Amino acid sequence: MSGVHTSWQKLLIVFCLGLLIFFILSFRLIQEVQPVSGMESEKVVVEIPPGSSSAGIAEILQHSEVIRNPLLFRFYARYRGYDGSLKAGEYELSSSMTMDEILDKLNRGEVIQRFVRITLPEGLRVEQAAARLAGQGVVDEDIFLELLSEEHFDYWFLEDISQSPYPAEGYLFPNTYHLEEEPTEDEIIHRMLRGFEEVFDSTYGQRADELGMSVHEVVTLASIIEREARLKEERPVISAVFHNRLQKNMLLQSCATVQYALGEVKPVLTTRDTQIDSPYNTYIHTGLPPGPIASPGRDALHAALYPADSDYLYFVLRGDNSGGHYFSKTFREHLDYQRKAVRERES
Repeated sequence: MSGVHTSWQKLLIVFCLGLLIFFILSFRLIQEVQPVSGMESEKVVVEIPPGSSSAGIAEILQHSEVIRNPLLFRFYARYRGYDGSLKAGEYELSSSMTMDEILDKLNRGEVIQRFVRITLPEGLRVEQAAARLAGQGVVDEDIFLELLSEEHFDYWFLEDISQSPYPAEGYLFPNTYHLEEEPTEDEIIHRMLRGFEEVFDSTYGQRADELGMSVHEVVTLASIIEREARLKEERPVISAVFHNRLQKNMLLQSCATVQYALGEVKPVLTTRDTQIDSPYNTYIHTGLPPGPIASPGRDALHAALYPADSDYLYFVLRGDNSGGHYFSKTFREHLDYQRKAVRERES
């Protein structure tokens, strides 16, 4: 009986040792799959090259100090069913991430999205927009202009526009855009055209119909308002002036349209400038010009569609550097304000 008792004791000891070893290994395993750092740590960029094996990925992760044990990582990836499905790319990882979090991120391919930020302000004509974007280093100016002059962009609002050398003039919506790194000129143009499409929605389209205006006429008027107005609150009033003049079949006499025809912005137009032979010269041609003279922003588009309730017919820039205008209903009032603006500039 003592022999049997001794055998049971040995078995019990072996069992206890095995259990102890199991708990030690389990504890170590739990430790190994936990984050390398118990505290929130700074993210590091880890690049996984295309075609990397699980072993290669594990070595890269250990070298980047986001995992402890590359062999365990490989076994754990296989256990989770991720072996062979981890994706290449650049990742933001940290030593405070668990192995599960790292594996899930690599399996989903949550790579770093690198963006380029481009800004197009309101009131630029196509050539100015091309120069501005080229200055930001995101387009080749010649390629950009060539595409805009030669390529047909399939958008409903660009149908049957042929009078401008750049059919998309006025429709490159001014905004700040975040695009994927190294966008092509074509991609940038399409993003800006979609920007216009997003703003000029069905509500704006319905309002244009109520006014008896086409989308192209609205954008053309908005572009003039954009170039004439310097203060946001004056846009609807300037819009009212132009709407009133159109209804009365008066010349719009917009300096901005003459500047477009001249191809340059002059602080003061001469009488000769206002006689330039161009369909864009609203000093000699009634109605709106053939197309937009710049890219209007959201406020100018809204003002073109919703003018102020006013019977003003004239406005002149004040001479006090405020950016505001004097508005008047009669030509005599307008002349008085012109003289006042001159005195302000001279004082």
